Amino acid sequence: MQKGSIRVQTENIFPIIKKFLYSDHEIFIRELVSNAVDATQKLKTLASIGEAKGELGELRIDLKLDIEKKTLTIADRGIGMTAEEIDRYLNQVALSGAEEFVNKYKGQNENNIIGKFGLGFYSAFMVSNKVEVVSKSFREEAKAVRWECDGSPEFSLEETDKEVRGTDIILHINEESKEFLDGDRVKAILGKFCKFLPVPIFFEDTQINNPSPAWTKKPSELTTADYQSFYKELYPYNEAPLFWIHLNVDYPFNLTGILYFPKIKQSFEIQKDKIQLYSNQVFVTDEVKDIVPEFLMLLQGVIDSPDIPLNVSRSYLQGDPNVKKINAHITKKVADKLEELFNKERKEFEEKWESLALFVKYGMMTDDKFLDKAAKFHIFQDAEAGNFYTLDEYRSIAESHQKNKDGKLVILYTTNPVQQHSFIQGASAKGYKVVKMETIVDAAFLNQMEVKWENVHFTRVDADIADNLIDKQDATESVLNNDEEGKLKELFELEIPSLHVTVEIKGLNQGMAPVVATRPEYKRRMKYMAAVSWPMGSFYANMPDEVTLTVNGNHPVYQNILKEPDIEIQKKQVRNLADLSLLSQDLLKGNELTAFINRSVELMA
Repeated sequence: MQKGSIRVQTENIFPIIKKFLYSDHEIFIRELVSNAVDATQKLKTLASIGEAKGELGELRIDLKLDIEKKTLTIADRGIGMTAEEIDRYLNQVALSGAEEFVNKYKGQNENNIIGKFGLGFYSAFMVSNKVEVVSKSFREEAKAVRWECDGSPEFSLEETDKEVRGTDIILHINEESKEFLDGDRVKAILGKFCKFLPVPIFFEDTQINNPSPAWTKKPSELTTADYQSFYKELYPYNEAPLFWIHLNVDYPFNLTGILYFPKIKQSFEIQKDKIQLYSNQVFVTDEVKDIVPEFLMLLQGVIDSPDIPLNVSRSYLQGDPNVKKINAHITKKVADKLEELFNKERKEFEEKWESLALFVKYGMMTDDKFLDKAAKFHIFQDAEAGNFYTLDEYRSIAESHQKNKDGKLVILYTTNPVQQHSFIQGASAKGYKVVKMETIVDAAFLNQMEVKWENVHFTRVDADIADNLIDKQDATESVLNNDEEGKLKELFELEIPSLHVTVEIKGLNQGMAPVVATRPEYKRRMKYMAAVSWPMGSFYANMPDEVTLTVNGNHPVYQNILKEPDIEIQKKQVRNLADLSLLSQDLLKGNELTAFINRSVELMA
């Protein structure tokens, strides 16, 4: 039996690095600039504890293009390296100088150090056929050195001339990567990844970053104008946000950031992936679904945490207990903020409800902890008066006369106050409170709340005539005799291919419409679920719409219709009344609608 150590050969590693280290080659700029930032931050740390002597001077990072030489240079004025350090850090793949520095100076602001993986520098070889490193250490009497490598295991290391402290990395861009010799392309990449790095970064003599973004400051140091200005910096073309939440946690994990509630009014305006994840001010990704709860993906802003584990490309999150803790913390902070605003500034909260409703309802559906808190600030808006009620407030107003035979509170709602206006009026006449439910999540929301809220049932205001909205009532006396009712029911037995029509004759108030078309709540919900690809929806998808035509036998129009001697005219009059009621439910379309228009003109003539 033979035992030994597995040997890794660098000639096998470099082709892998060049091809597979990062899926997006543009990330090399982020990695090399981040290293330059680290070198600068290390110098600051050493100066603060007296290990680095003398003047620090202007600490900045410069990127320079030389189109003729086909080079891109990243130059810093940081800690620099000696020949021994270059040999240690550059000639041993995946030995992270940042990690060693953190361990040595633990407790001295080590969270400011970005690179802890040891592979970032080698991203240079993805785009270069040769890389030069010219460096001069901060250490007194240190000699400047030049390291050069063409991506093979061979390198050269020699003394050279360099007056100023720091490191210049010179990339000789290869033919396949000549896009990175385009100034606009480089500037765009810097804007994406390096916009908020903590050291001034210059390209073409222009500073491209904000080293002290708002989230790095204490909330007490910022004004409303500061928060709004930072939002504009992130989203130049957006309307001002509703409000924001400043995250600032240092135990049991490190997390800073600012989350903004944007204005959302129409479904087409909804955009996810607007939260940016940073690690020590280095942009990582805007795919933050593992950190931010799903219902808060509609928020915008920035989260920065060195405690979120990242893989070598910093583009995918690994499983880690801190991620769950951060997720729960963000949920709590958002819930606390909404509750605070509701309690202290209810009128302002109500004015913002049109935009807030989507966040709140989505959260109540997907997060039970948020659901418990949201009961205090979720509100319904009265469809007529415009007043707002929490569930408890609605219950106190409506429970005495909107409780059904099963003991459940019946919440009457409208999805379209204009289209369903006559139904709202009918319900209001009986003293019922009808609330608006118009967001894109409301159909799913009310289904879930019927399960999660105790003794609550939702009924759309046009699901039945007003008399039957809470419980089915016995038929009231009709002025028509049995023969007249039978004749009328026969006339209303319509054949409409897309509808399953049920007809009932009732003696309603004379002031009510002659015919009321309603759609049973349960069947209408099933049809909706089918339309949005609910798992069981295929069963209902092809079923015809069900509609009940409640004929008000007490309406005076039928006295004339029943006396009409011309049976064809009689049928057309009845069909027009039926079509008018179907029109109110948006169920009259295509050929049926055209026929209604033509028939109406004919009857008028």
